[in-house]
Amino acid sequence: MSGAPSLFDNLGDIKSRHPKVFESGWRSRLTVLLVISALLGLFVYGLGVLEFSFLRIWNGIGKLGVIVGLMMPPDPETMARLIMYGLSLAETLAIAFLGTGLACVLAFPLALLAARNVMTQRIVQFLTRRSLDVVRGVDTLIWALIWINVVGLGPFAGVLAIMSADIGAFGKLFSEALEAADRKPVEGVLASGGSHAQSVRFGLIPQVLPIITSQWLYYIESNTRSATIIGIVGAGGIGLHLSEMIRTLEWQQVSFIVLMILATVALIDALSSKIRFAIIGPRAL
Repeated sequence: MSGAPSLFDNLGDIKSRHPKVFESGWRSRLTVLLVISALLGLFVYGLGVLEFSFLRIWNGIGKLGVIVGLMMPPDPETMARLIMYGLSLAETLAIAFLGTGLACVLAFPLALLAARNVMTQRIVQFLTRRSLDVVRGVDTLIWALIWINVVGLGPFAGVLAIMSADIGAFGKLFSEALEAADRKPVEGVLASGGSHAQSVRFGLIPQVLPIITSQWLYYIESNTRSATIIGIVGAGGIGLHLSEMIRTLEWQQVSFIVLMILATVALIDALSSKIRFAIIGPRAL
């Protein structure tokens, strides 16, 4: 064994036969260095343009403490306001649930058109993906402002805003889940004489349904917070009351509303986690 040639004994011969493998790669290292330098330069430039200042943050910490002190204790003041906030929070939940549900239903067929392993017509697949990118590029708050001008103030505009914003996100996520699915069930359906549509129906969709359900549940939780924000611009929900209390400096009521929202989101998260793991299986240890 001691007389057997080692890898290092033949290193020169290996380098001569595979020179590209042992090249220094100075071009790639230079590219990485340039990219890092550009990002650092952009970061420093952004700090200067945005007038970022640690001193201003430090000086403002005291004001933050004063505001927190004014928020204590959280208090709705009257039972009538408590009932009003509860009904508005229920409206926020309804906006999030309906908007997310409509987006999920409408995005699924678009995801089928955008998935490479489902849609054989590349031009249709390309146009669908770009359309989803355009819809996803508009923020929920912008959609809320648009729909308020179309259908007027109220929760209906909030539902449409969340639906519009989430169609693009769901379409992207669902199409990527379809493309990442295992090909073996599809090939099995095709091998048994099934059509392409049947291979999608029985080979792909059953694989991605748990993923779709998990993403839908997560977005309900996320959109509960989004529905609060769009309520500030008049799209219904508890966000309108939160905005009014901030403007009138009613900090105790502000903290009470915030605690209501946090408790609701935590409850939704706990329930959705139980439903999610009931669908996709037990948590991996």
